[in-house]
Amino acid sequence: MQVKISNYGTTITSLSVPDKNGKLGDVVLGFDSVDPYVKGLAPYFGCIVGRVANRIKEGKFSLNGVNYTLPINKPPNSLHGGNKGFDKKIWEVAGHKRDGEKPFITFKYHSADGEEGYPGAVSVTATYTLTSATTMRLDMEAVPENKDTPINLAQHTYWNLAGHDSGNILDHKIQIWGSHITPVDEYTVPTGEILPVKGTPFDFTEEKRIGESIGEVGIGYDHNYVLDCPDQEKEGLKHAAKLSDAASSRVLNLWTNVPGMQFYTGNYVNGVVGKGNAVYGKHAGVCLETQGFPNAINQSNFPSVVVKAGEKYNHTMLFEFSA
Repeated sequence: MQVKISNYGTTITSLSVPDKNGKLGDVVLGFDSVDPYVKGLAPYFGCIVGRVANRIKEGKFSLNGVNYTLPINKPPNSLHGGNKGFDKKIWEVAGHKRDGEKPFITFKYHSADGEEGYPGAVSVTATYTLTSATTMRLDMEAVPENKDTPINLAQHTYWNLAGHDSGNILDHKIQIWGSHITPVDEYTVPTGEILPVKGTPFDFTEEKRIGESIGEVGIGYDHNYVLDCPDQEKEGLKHAAKLSDAASSRVLNLWTNVPGMQFYTGNYVNGVVGKGNAVYGKHAGVCLETQGFPNAINQSNFPSVVVKAGEKYNHTMLFEFSA
């Protein structure tokens, strides 16, 4: 396999894996140059989002008796860290190895106290490692230096296992190791409920076509799944999802150590001109964003996303490809 990553937002711009005939294909949406990313033409293609991924209701929260206000960049809420989140920052390359056993690249970023309205300075690192010929591991770490702060990083790659330029992902099949979702209001913010998926269009506890019931959920899936279905562990991580494409026989198994996963079917992608002049339309890719629960900072019944000063946030994702 081959992966290309930019230090602009630690963005995966290309990831090529073999199909059933051994033919390499690029399975992530993106652009041929950095310009479209910098100009904001990418709806979070391939990047790491933070300091807090997903939505914070009305861009407000309180912590340790202090009220904080964030940019409203997705009205009426704050999304993916604000106007200039981690996806729009130039990260420093702290180390890399291109060849031999387990090639890797490590990026680091220092987020200042008050950046995008968040409390405290935070040191962040992200390491992508090719742990085998068909496996990529991402380790995200963050340490608040002087104040407690919410941290919830997510990797926002749009996957299309048939090839980035192959059309929509509605015929892909997916299994999600989550038997509950956090239902949302009209602005895609969780209501605070945790509801079972059984008997609903959100049930992917057994493998099913993404497009099978998508017409019953509005413009598409954009929901946080509670990863609560026990399965065998791998490297101390739990199974989050299995995505497959019949035409190429490519399969992606995703493993993680965090409690949730945003299942997003590219509902807002519309006529984006990407690599090789491919035009990406609605549902051109699917995002599997492992994460803490959205708006958890304002929901006491959700697992906390607050990291205390001096403590370490750890988020690992393992992407295992096969055909």
